[in-house]
Amino acid sequence: MNQVLRAFIAIELPSEVQKKLSQVIQRLQEQLRDVSIRWVKPHNIHLTLKFLGEVSLNNLETIKQILVKEAAEVSPFEFSIGELGAFPNVKRPRVLWLHVAAPPELFALQRSIDTQTERLGYVSEERTYSPHITVGRVNRQVTPEDIHRISTLLQKTHIGLVEVVSVSTVTLFRSDLHPDGSVYTPLAVVSLKNSILDKR
Repeated sequence: MNQVLRAFIAIELPSEVQKKLSQVIQRLQEQLRDVSIRWVKPHNIHLTLKFLGEVSLNNLETIKQILVKEAAEVSPFEFSIGELGAFPNVKRPRVLWLHVAAPPELFALQRSIDTQTERLGYVSEERTYSPHITVGRVNRQVTPEDIHRISTLLQKTHIGLVEVVSVSTVTLFRSDLHPDGSVYTPLAVVSLKNSILDKR
């Protein structure tokens, strides 16, 4: 039987950037202490390029080669992380995020990865790709009053520029769900200069 695992493609953030972003999360936690939100752990903070879902072990090598090929077409770049936002919107917040101001290179990289993996059967999201750093997910059982509290906080909180991130690699992650939350394990790190470091 062909084994499967859950996987996604993302830009891994340096630990010092994760630490800065965790301070933003901590400030939000303090103001929403009694609201049912699953906050992202500092070491899990990343910028998703493509959520693959269930991936067969047979397809892993093909996906790695796609990353090598597509990354070779994109030069290293930078993006900045800034203001707070939410999906689907700040009036009905379900996913809390930090905005990413991305250059054309990031969109080109995401689009090419999305196109090539879609040919393998990993479908694209219906909505247009909007780069962001997820910081928290609002639980479904949250009350209307708490939704209003979150919405009000998002609209009145202005954090400005948090960090500028230099990007030279793309990472294929494995995602495993544990009782205390998700654990992300790098399967392959691909340089934008077309070299690969396999971490299996």
